[in-house]
This record gives sequence, structure tokens and C-alpha cells, in this order.
Amino acid sequence: MQSLSQSEENYLKAIFKLSYHGSEAASTNAIASEMSTSAASVSDMLKRLSGKGLIKYEKHRGATLSAKGLPYALQLVRKHRLWEVFLVKTLGFKWDEVHDIAEQLEHIKSPELVSRLDNFLGHPRFDPHGDPIPDAAGKIVEREEFPLHELAVGSKGIIVAVANHTSSFLQYLDQHELVVGTAIEVLERFEFDNSVRIKTDHRPSVVLSEKVAVNLLIQPTSKNRN
Repeated sequence: MQSLSQSEENYLKAIFKLSYHGSEAASTNAIASEMSTSAASVSDMLKRLSGKGLIKYEKHRGATLSAKGLPYALQLVRKHRLWEVFLVKTLGFKWDEVHDIAEQLEHIKSPELVSRLDNFLGHPRFDPHGDPIPDAAGKIVEREEFPLHELAVGSKGIIVAVANHTSSFLQYLDQHELVVGTAIEVLERFEFDNSVRIKTDHRPSVVLSEKVAVNLLIQPTSKNRN
């Protein structure tokens, strides 16, 4: 694999994140938002990555990873998520503290270090936020999961991941004991603002806003969807 700059790697990871769950290309504006930069800067980088054959890019349709670029993104995601597991399980960091540190560690090039890290951790399949960790071959474990706001009243499930990794959101979830592995049941839905009332392992009920419900991913134990 050719050597890439950290900036190029970050763009490949952003495109992977934005296009992984759907068939649509990652738009220039979406990438700019993800990377906290200007659309003009994004366009320049997309042209460079396209020239290296790492992405497929059309000016008004956005970018997708090419067969050549996908392995780079998968290995970067793998390293990032393994480091997050290490930071939480071994060094005692909280799940809201690890993203920025893992952003730095993910650019370490040594395949041997990554292999030993994976072995040391026992080959975890998911990171502390519930995101799947690609294996050494780039394979990702697929599972059934839905945003909480898609579940109908009476549905039951387990929180398996969060879509929002910001520190403020993760701290909010900690305060309400809504962590990965928590069992939930949807008790009521409020039409006025699409908020939902749920009960969990830890408390009889709590009302969550639509913004929170959209970002909690649930593996159903009873299949009822809106």
C-alpha cells in the first residue's frame, strides 16, 4: 500500500463514515462538515484522492471509496476502534474521552503493533461506542440494529451503539445510565415533539427527545417498528 498523509487518511475515513450505511456518495458539503473545513478545501482533496485512484468522484454527486481506497479506510477505522478499546479497557479512560486520542494513534503505521494490540485485547468485535471493528482482512460484523425513534410502543431491545460520539452526548447518556448493553422498552411516544418514554434496567421510565432517540441504536428483542 502506498504511503498517504494523515490528511489524506482522514478524508478516506470521513468518506467511509458518510457512505458506509447507504448507497449514496458522500457530498462535498457533508465531508466539509465532518472535517470542519471549507467546501473548496474538500474539492481540492477529492481531486487529489481521485487522481491517486482511491475514490470515485463526480463534482455534483460526491465521492465514494474505490476498490483501491476501501482497504486504507478499513485499516484506519480498525486502528482507531482498537485504540479506543485499549484506552477504555486497559487505561481506564471514559468512553467520552477517547475519540481525540484515538484520532492521533490511528495514524501509527506498524502492522505488527496493530496485530499485537488486537491479540492483547482478545480480538474485540466492537468498540466502546458499539461500532464494529474490521478484522485484519477488513471484514465487518453485521447485525440488526435500528435507531430508537423507529421502534414502536411496546418494542423491547438492547442499546448496542450510539451514532453521536460527541463528549456532551456521551456524558448525557452516562447521566441517564443509557450505555451500551442497557435493556430498554418503549412505553410511550409523544406526537407533539416525537419524544419517547422508555424504561430501562436502571429506572422505571425516562423521556428522551427525538434528537437523543435518533442517536441511540437498538438491537430489537421484539420486532415492532413504526
